[in-house]
Amino acid sequence: MYTSIQEFVQEWNQEAGSTQKIMDALTDGSLQQMVSADDRSLGRIAWHVVASTPGMLKEFGINVAQVENEGTVPTSAKTIADAFRKVSADTVEAVQQQWTDDSLKDMKDVFGMTMPKAVTLNLLIKHVIHHRGQMTVLMRQAGLQVPGVYGPAREEWGQMGMEAPAI
Repeated sequence: MYTSIQEFVQEWNQEAGSTQKIMDALTDGSLQQMVSADDRSLGRIAWHVVASTPGMLKEFGINVAQVENEGTVPTSAKTIADAFRKVSADTVEAVQQQWTDDSLKDMKDVFGMTMPKAVTLNLLIKHVIHHRGQMTVLMRQAGLQVPGVYGPAREEWGQMGMEAPAI
């Protein structure tokens, strides 16, 4: 749990930066990639990350601009990536302006649960990470190179002059 806004900002910037690398690697053609007809497409998951972030912040009691046309998935990967870049910056700015280190201890009713505000921010980050993982699987299925997040991706091992682990 965060004890300061700066702790959140540091982790958000790291995780949002990793997610931005994933968003920037998407192509227009990859946005339609799906696991099955019953599941979200890669583009819909990416757009969900963009559009749901301000929605979650609003649920937490943080006022931030909502995403325009949030119900319509763009057909442009660049549009999605640029929108995430803006949402990420807006998130940091809003949290820094509207909450304090002391307010992180305040309890908040969120999605039917009562939790400290600090936990809500951690929930936001976990939400982004969860969907980022889904996106990377769909990216592989779409034939895209997946950027490394917590370490090198398969292709990046070779760029470092090393062989990728087989297992």
